[in-house]
Amino acid sequence: MNCIFAITNFINMRILTLAIGIFALAVSANAQTPTPAAKGTTYGAATSAEGAIPVNELPSKMNGTNYSGKITGKVVEVCQEKGCWMKLEKENGENLMVKFKDYGFFMPKDIQGKEVILEGEAIVKEVSVKQQKHYAKDAGKPSEEIEKIKAPKKEVQFVAKGVLVL
Repeated sequence: MNCIFAITNFINMRILTLAIGIFALAVSANAQTPTPAAKGTTYGAATSAEGAIPVNELPSKMNGTNYSGKITGKVVEVCQEKGCWMKLEKENGENLMVKFKDYGFFMPKDIQGKEVILEGEAIVKEVSVKQQKHYAKDAGKPSEEIEKIKAPKKEVQFVAKGVLVL
């Protein structure tokens, strides 16, 4: 009789542990979905518009290979997989790659077309062919365009610790 009781308790504990695990996964998956990109919404660390420079002024404000501060610009592209990067429009037709500090937060997929303030650091980085292809795939680019990527490139990237939607 004691053996049956012990087995029943063991099975009940396993079921309870499994249920708690599934619940925890569901809660954490839901917590990572960013809220829609509405005016005034902040992602990551709180920031304000005070002291922000236009994205087109960034090259002239960089001290060698970096810049710390705030920039403002229009989002023209966002990762369609999970919002782990976005790009800001620049006057010269290129876009500024934006990543998020320590992958601490993500952007909603509806942020494209919105004006934003970013606070963080700009750095010059060499981007490998593999990474460029990964970004292109995340953006939903056609395979023909992805296959045209053949060489690494140096670019300025911005690592944001906070984003404010304007």
